[in-house]
Amino acid sequence: MSFSAKSGALLSSRASRCWWRRQQPPCAAAGPAWSYFGGSRPRPILDMSYSRHFLDFQGSSIPSSMKKLVVTKLSQNFREAVTLRQDAPVPLPGDGDLLVRNRFVGINASDINYSAGRYDASVKPPFDIGFEGVGDVVALGLSASADYTVGQAVAYVKAGSFAEYTVVPAKQAVPLPSVKPEFLTLMVSGATAYISLQELGELSEGKKVLVTAAAGGTGQFAVQLAKKAKCHVIGTCSSDEKGGFLKSIGCDRTINYKTENVESVLRKDYPEGVDVVYESVGGKMFDLALNSLATKGRLIVIGFIAGYQNPTGLPPVKAELLPAKLLKKSASIRGFFLNHYLSEYKMALKHLLKMYERGDLVCEVDFGDMSPEGKFTGLESVFRAVDYMYMGKNIGKIVVELPHSVNSKL
Repeated sequence: MSFSAKSGALLSSRASRCWWRRQQPPCAAAGPAWSYFGGSRPRPILDMSYSRHFLDFQGSSIPSSMKKLVVTKLSQNFREAVTLRQDAPVPLPGDGDLLVRNRFVGINASDINYSAGRYDASVKPPFDIGFEGVGDVVALGLSASADYTVGQAVAYVKAGSFAEYTVVPAKQAVPLPSVKPEFLTLMVSGATAYISLQELGELSEGKKVLVTAAAGGTGQFAVQLAKKAKCHVIGTCSSDEKGGFLKSIGCDRTINYKTENVESVLRKDYPEGVDVVYESVGGKMFDLALNSLATKGRLIVIGFIAGYQNPTGLPPVKAELLPAKLLKKSASIRGFFLNHYLSEYKMALKHLLKMYERGDLVCEVDFGDMSPEGKFTGLESVFRAVDYMYMGKNIGKIVVELPHSVNSKL
């Protein structure tokens, strides 16, 4: 049964009772409550057999249907794989869930890996897509209401964010002081850089760190975090504009691979090699980075975007000499996949949020304002946003805005 049909039936039932929830002192886990939304005015809560609470944010109507993106065919071609549904039912939150009205959703290079079914071969279309979102809580379950309130800003990482509304388990949500796209940059991109460098990078003062695709969503954080560890940071990028951005966030040496030979620059400027590589490109860049490692150097693989559009998802690399190269330098290669480090995730995100709020971290957002068709607004523009990423145009994290009018159904 749809959201409005279910709630409408209960509203018309004499058994339904209206409860009033007055302002409670905000707890540390929940973050700001009613004070952010105009005072401590009581809010009605419908008691639905003690199993669910459905709350209405600022009098706006929660519709029975919504738009969302659905993978209907397995393919690394996002436009072929994904369909925009106009009339998907708005999902119902369970007892421990939040219903989040998405305001901003993030674009990740791995979106096309997900649409190709590369992460879980057992999952068959149709299935939801999109990894992360930021928005307002518009409804929640009874248990979830112990820590969250209607109107509260939250962020989350969960499959299915490319939708106007998403059900999020309260335990997976992150309370925020406000709905800002900058917070979204930290959820996957920032956390990946923070945890991987902390767990695998062994950063210390004076170490030379090479960051590939340094002006991208996660590269921007690798640069800044390495600088905060007092490292010397080299960043590769594809334009002078990106190089300027990298310099503005502290990058010591930028290499525009469109106008400079990366291998020659590294051989000339860093003849003893680099100590750490934060690598997300793959293919030729991986080979180059491997050859540039110093003795006891560490290469951290967080992705290989150069191959994601291939049918196999893998870029070709020169692996036949890999054992000899590693042995010769006592070097190492480590892979990093965020899902394997969830035990460190909350602490990492807490630290990143504090850094941003103190003004110690730049969270660059790219809304596609400079793209041919303009800003990425609405789920329809997710397709353009993915294309924009694979054209290598973005500076920072690509974010799509999903605008909503408070007093309308959407």
